[in-house]
Amino acid sequence: MRFLLDAEQREFACSLDAMLTAAGTPAAARAWAAGDHAPGRAVWGRLADAGVFALAVPEEYEGVGPLPVEVAVAFVELGRHAVPGPVVETVAAAALLARLADLGDGEPAKRLLPPLASGDAMATLTLPEGGPFALDADAATAALIVSGDELRLASGHARVGRSLDPARRLGRLHRTGELLASGPSVTSAARHAADWASLATAAQALGVGLALLDKTVAYVKQRTQFGTPIGGFQAVKHRLADVLTGLEFARPLLYGAALSMDTADVAAAKVTAGEAAYAAARAALQLHGAIGYTAEYDLSLWLTKARALRTAWGDPAACRERVLASDG
Repeated sequence: MRFLLDAEQREFACSLDAMLTAAGTPAAARAWAAGDHAPGRAVWGRLADAGVFALAVPEEYEGVGPLPVEVAVAFVELGRHAVPGPVVETVAAAALLARLADLGDGEPAKRLLPPLASGDAMATLTLPEGGPFALDADAATAALIVSGDELRLASGHARVGRSLDPARRLGRLHRTGELLASGPSVTSAARHAADWASLATAAQALGVGLALLDKTVAYVKQRTQFGTPIGGFQAVKHRLADVLTGLEFARPLLYGAALSMDTADVAAAKVTAGEAAYAAARAALQLHGAIGYTAEYDLSLWLTKARALRTAWGDPAACRERVLASDG
């Protein structure tokens, strides 16, 4: 089976690519890592104007979704351009609130979803199926925490610090705050939100891997050894062909998971895209030589992100366990 985007989806991806290229996202990512959120918020506003966050919000709450395939299309481009900020968490928060509304608790959705759809609000969250740290809690305007069967609007957070990817700033949310919902519906909605977070992270990882491949191909065409571009060497060609194969294998799994939104399908897409991006990062680092190790070189923005996304919202072992459990 082939999962191909239609003309409208391809045009959407191209428009996001052009917009983010003009937005100067590498500079925004570096500023974000340093604690300056202004350039990143400007990019956020452009994404909101393009309708990216509205894709995860139902129409009755001023969105256009839920449209998981279009979310995947958008997040590939966000990964390709190393966009900073809690983009995955905002989409996951929207999925959480929308599912709660479907299960009969619509008040949190009425209150929080419209500003998420418009980009006026930026969310972060922690879920039982995710890690203990919230991404960019110091930048988010809404911090949600699910603990047991309770959903709260966190009252604050501990000190936020850098992670492996300097642009991914992590901190623990306080478990106190306004109670938004409780009961079995919260548990069900949290599982649904975790699937959305994994899907968006997989798409981001695929975009990161594609960017690393493009940058490495361009570099090996320019770098010479013995008077010949190193891209002409068979060993280099084979290495990059392996990277391309891994990324292209991940692509249909991603869009297939977006179509089904089955937990096992999403887990398969997450592990495959994460491993493909990580392989692209390793190849890029090796083929760039010593320059690849320098933080000043923009390649580092994608190298560190590939490693971080590999374990975010489902590490490889956990994803494989979900797939195997489904097969059993």
